[in-house]
Amino acid sequence: MKTGTIKRIVILLIIAGLVIGLQLSGLGRQLTLENLQAHASQLRDFSDRHYFKSVAAFILTYIVVTGFSLPGALILTLAGGFLYKTLLAAIYVNVGATTGATLAFLAARYIAGDWIQFKYADKLVKFNRELDRNGSNYLLILRLVPVFPFFLINIFAGLTRVPLKTFIWTTSLGILPGSLIYAYAGEQLGMISNVRDIFTTRILIAFLLLALLAFLPILLRKLKKSKF
Repeated sequence: MKTGTIKRIVILLIIAGLVIGLQLSGLGRQLTLENLQAHASQLRDFSDRHYFKSVAAFILTYIVVTGFSLPGALILTLAGGFLYKTLLAAIYVNVGATTGATLAFLAARYIAGDWIQFKYADKLVKFNRELDRNGSNYLLILRLVPVFPFFLINIFAGLTRVPLKTFIWTTSLGILPGSLIYAYAGEQLGMISNVRDIFTTRILIAFLLLALLAFLPILLRKLKKSKF
């Protein structure tokens, strides 16, 4: 077995061990709306007294949750809105989520992405060519529509030839609308009885319209190409 393959297997086992350990730690299960509301006053007090420490802890927790595909990112965003208000919370969420997603992307690319691209290079020619042309638009669409699991997009993108910088900016821009909406909802924490209350028809329509805007350049290119 080649040295590179052994390194990939070792890293995969380490990541799997960390994910299992974090799952067993119960971190994801603690990130619930009920727990957030129950400890709201303590969290606000700590944030007021140790603002920069609380921000650092918030961003680090967000990196761990998104990087290791743990549940609770939505609750963290609500907590951010409650503690830091909408705009600052959206910025902190963006830093944490984009960093965590990038780490997952890089891990997927190192462990399997490069191997897949080499192994199936001839079969992925058309697929890679399409991503070269419209990859950024596709990633934006996937980020903007909340039905696509966040962690699966990270892994899928890592298995392709999408450039790292493209992945980073599309992730950062694509999650911004949702971050603002959920952070604003977090400001109204006392009025939320269920996380599903946030997913109103208007909000879902807004996400779909944004996704259609991201898809529009692809459609225009296809139509222009079909005329010639």
